[in-house]
Amino acid sequence: MKKSILTLAALALLAGCSLAPVYQRPAAAVAGAWPAGPAYQGDAAAAADARPASDIAWREFFADARLRQVIELALANNRDLRVSTLNIEKARAQYGIERAALLPKISANGSGGGQRTPAGMSASGQAQVAHQYSANLGVAAYELDFFGRVRSLSDSALQQYLGTEEARRAAQISLVAEVAGHYLTLAADQERLRLAQETLKSQQLSYDLSQRRFKAGATSGLDMYESQTSVEAARSDVALYTSQVALDQNALTLVAGAALPAALLPQGPLDAVGALTELPAGLPSELLQRRPDVLETERTLRAANADIGAARAAFFPRISLTGSAGSASGKLSGLFKAGSGAWSFLPQMSLPIFDGGVNRANLDIAKVERDISVARYDKAIQTAFREVADALAQRGTLGERLASQEALAEASAKSYRIHEARYRQGVESYLNALVSQRALYAAQQSLISARLLKQSNLVTLYKVMGGGWQPEGAAPATAGARGVDRTQ
Repeated sequence: MKKSILTLAALALLAGCSLAPVYQRPAAAVAGAWPAGPAYQGDAAAAADARPASDIAWREFFADARLRQVIELALANNRDLRVSTLNIEKARAQYGIERAALLPKISANGSGGGQRTPAGMSASGQAQVAHQYSANLGVAAYELDFFGRVRSLSDSALQQYLGTEEARRAAQISLVAEVAGHYLTLAADQERLRLAQETLKSQQLSYDLSQRRFKAGATSGLDMYESQTSVEAARSDVALYTSQVALDQNALTLVAGAALPAALLPQGPLDAVGALTELPAGLPSELLQRRPDVLETERTLRAANADIGAARAAFFPRISLTGSAGSASGKLSGLFKAGSGAWSFLPQMSLPIFDGGVNRANLDIAKVERDISVARYDKAIQTAFREVADALAQRGTLGERLASQEALAEASAKSYRIHEARYRQGVESYLNALVSQRALYAAQQSLISARLLKQSNLVTLYKVMGGGWQPEGAAPATAGARGVDRTQ
């Protein structure tokens, strides 16, 4: 019995050889630096101590306290993020199943039975009653993993599990950026609504004045009707933006996953709500390999690499052991007495000789899956590079566009004040004031859009550079996975 145990231990130590290819991360299929040109002004270099976006926590990036509370609410209640977290739990359980195959399954068994042989069938010519009792510990069909089949399957399950963690982080990045985008859009539409309301109030006063002047015979009816068109246009915009603000609130409530208290809605102008931390852009594109969605595809590639090892091992013998040791006796009282020991040892070996090409086909499938995973990894890197390049292209010109729009709004305001004053003094008709007022209103609306675009671009740049995945609370989604090597 001791020799059998030692033999089993020695064979187990010999097991674990892997036939999986040595993993090597594919070379990034993108340039080592971001694009350069007129659209990328000021983004060619970064300070030596610049931190990548992935190291800037979202609490640090978003300065507005209300926005941070809305993001917290979304991280706690968003259903898509909850599904991603549950997928982690499912993959963790699947990995536990595959890992358990590396260890023998030991079970305790006890049995007892009795049998009566009638006199006509007994050799002694007398009826006999026989009893048998047994108790043992047994190992059933434990595979000695000489060629790493079980180990490769376990490694594949591990990479799939770690991939779901990266998917959850990618989902959080998208959620944080989506919440911020809806919040900024709501703030901009609220500002547009306030502008429309102020314009309606101002145009109503001008319309009232034109009515009084018309009744007094100071002007023709044309000035009054032109003033009325401005009032009705402003009233239409007030209704439009009132509806749009409600739609924005509904969209924000959906991504937050819960009703938003009124105290958490944007307060004040867009510039105050959208206070964001500036991001360094002149960092190497190698940082894209740290994005969770890219890491997820790499985990899939690692899993496919391990599957090749399992497919290769199928060509070699599979040795499994079944054995038990315990006690057996014809009497229950003698079950554990000296001399009642019993054991069995049943090794089995299976060697594929002819399988119609199944193993070869499975290996080919595994290799093709690995090649597909490489292509997907390259595509993920290229997509990430394009997203950052697009955001940088917008960022390089947004400052100039915003400054130009601010100057346009200021000039339009001065022009409107001059024409309005001249109209009130009776020097010119209302048409010039009306045209000037419409130009000012359009410039102010465009200025709000330009400010929203600048803030949204910064949020997008933060997202595509991998910022916003930091775990929340004392028990992040990856808690409990202790002992898992995340560097594999």
